[in-house]
Amino acid sequence: MGEVITFWVPWTLIMLALAVLFWPGRGLFWRQRRSKEERERIQVEDALKYLYFCEREQRRPTVAGIAGRMQVSENRAAHISQELQEMGFAVMQGDVIKLTGDGRAYALHIVRAHRLWERHLADETGYAEREWHARAEQAEHSLTPEEADALAARLRNPLRDPHGDPIPNEDGSFRSKSGDPLSDAPTGFNFTIERVLDQSPDFLRYLTEGGVLIGTTAVVVDNHRSAGVITVRIGDRNLSMSREVARNIIVHENKS
Repeated sequence: MGEVITFWVPWTLIMLALAVLFWPGRGLFWRQRRSKEERERIQVEDALKYLYFCEREQRRPTVAGIAGRMQVSENRAAHISQELQEMGFAVMQGDVIKLTGDGRAYALHIVRAHRLWERHLADETGYAEREWHARAEQAEHSLTPEEADALAARLRNPLRDPHGDPIPNEDGSFRSKSGDPLSDAPTGFNFTIERVLDQSPDFLRYLTEGGVLIGTTAVVVDNHRSAGVITVRIGDRNLSMSREVARNIIVHENKS
């Protein structure tokens, strides 16, 4: 008859293992739970931003749109949409998701935090321009409204981020008006570059190499609408670009 071998585990080791797993607020279980809640909160905030920009650009936000923008499954997007409705941040009108007043206010806080952080990175750090957007995407989810207000005060309440996008006030209003796309500017139009809509690194690099910077003044030499090309004079040289590129450059007229 074989011998039965038993193992004795000290009670203190069992207690230690349980503490590591379940210690209130610090155990692995609670840290994983917090991490999951944090990821879900960030997804909700990203969805609110998507809905806000759809509203501003007069596009129809749908569950499929959330899935595509956030690169999640449609099931996950539907769950996020349901969460927004339960929180009172959105309502469904047919297949279109609409922001409520509370949802719009929350979205504007995220937009404000993002643009203030980009302004901070541009003015107060040595990070390269290509890094600003990605770093601000992370910071926007951690800044409280009070911290955003303090940052705005330190930066002397800037009107726009480094790409020219207007920064909302703490109440969600805007102090600066939007301009018009360069693609719509007629020949002879004297303008200042106000915003850049496409903030992808490749597009920003293209503009920088061409001398197309926020605050630059220029004049439209010719707008070949039929050919799909617009030519502008920046300083002492001409630069031609497609109308598709010009649509992403927002300008305002310089009136004498």
